[in-house]
Amino acid sequence: MVEFKNLYFLWLLLAIPLLLVIYGFSAYLRSRRLSRFGDIQLMKPLMPLASRFRGWIKTAVICAAIFFFVTALMQPRIGQVVAEMKSKGAEVIIALDVSNSMLATDFSPSRLEHSKLAIARLVEGLREDRIGLIIFAGEAYVQLPVTNDYMSAKLFLNSITTDIVSRQGTDISKAIDLAMKSFSSQSGSSRALIIITDGENQEGNPVEMAELAHNEGVTIHTIGIGSPDGAPIILPNGTMLKDKSGEIVMSHLDLNTLKLVASAGGGSATIASQSDLGLSDIFRSIKDMEKQEWLSEEFKSYFELYYIPLTLALLLLVIDALILERKNKYLQKLNLFRHK
Repeated sequence: MVEFKNLYFLWLLLAIPLLLVIYGFSAYLRSRRLSRFGDIQLMKPLMPLASRFRGWIKTAVICAAIFFFVTALMQPRIGQVVAEMKSKGAEVIIALDVSNSMLATDFSPSRLEHSKLAIARLVEGLREDRIGLIIFAGEAYVQLPVTNDYMSAKLFLNSITTDIVSRQGTDISKAIDLAMKSFSSQSGSSRALIIITDGENQEGNPVEMAELAHNEGVTIHTIGIGSPDGAPIILPNGTMLKDKSGEIVMSHLDLNTLKLVASAGGGSATIASQSDLGLSDIFRSIKDMEKQEWLSEEFKSYFELYYIPLTLALLLLVIDALILERKNKYLQKLNLFRHK
């Protein structure tokens, strides 16, 4: 069955009826102007090479060429081939803090944007490991299920803001709990969770949850982003976040919490710097984990047919160039384009 990849080019077919209307109207105007000089039937012997139908034929050929050009633009394709692809690696989920404290400016342009850039650079270097993305604040959500589609990972990453989670706060335990549910059943012990946050945990018991996750085969690494001295939080509207008393809120790095979570999770705690978030070092350690061979994945492959309508369109343009508006005196004897 033939299907089309780019159906949004379909509206270009409106040019066909428009062209027919324009040519029909111009032919009508030409006929009216000619009738001012006398009866058209009586003037025919004076115009032996004039043709009433060749203009319409050329217009029809152009319309057909437009139809095939638009068909080619819509990229017709037929059939599908199911291919198998196997990979061997680890499953890694990155849990990214999107609470308002990640808008602090001790990292340029902010803790959140700095983290996103580092994750994007890391994704570019991945080959066989599968990656997933969780965002969390007061609640945790799966932003991207575990996949080896790295292009999608970068696209989903770009859409992350602090507004994406309605409930503010920081609950690392919920991010760990959601990650445990998000790993595939076939990943075995080749599972790692990387938590990127300033560590200002306000809810839950992340250390207890990290121990539980580690007992189920998940290794947890933490990356602390922020400074112990603290920094103001610049909200999206450009103002500084203030508390109820009107004082400017300063967000501090809580490294102690992150060390406890990483220790309970059997991983490492890293402090991010302006030049290096620490993701690359963690992934190098993940490379030493036991690799898991993933089940075959299916994808569709199509046989492209766009060249067929494109060839027909070009052929019709050549035919249009060969058809003259006037009769060819050498072909008149063959009785082409006229009735007996």
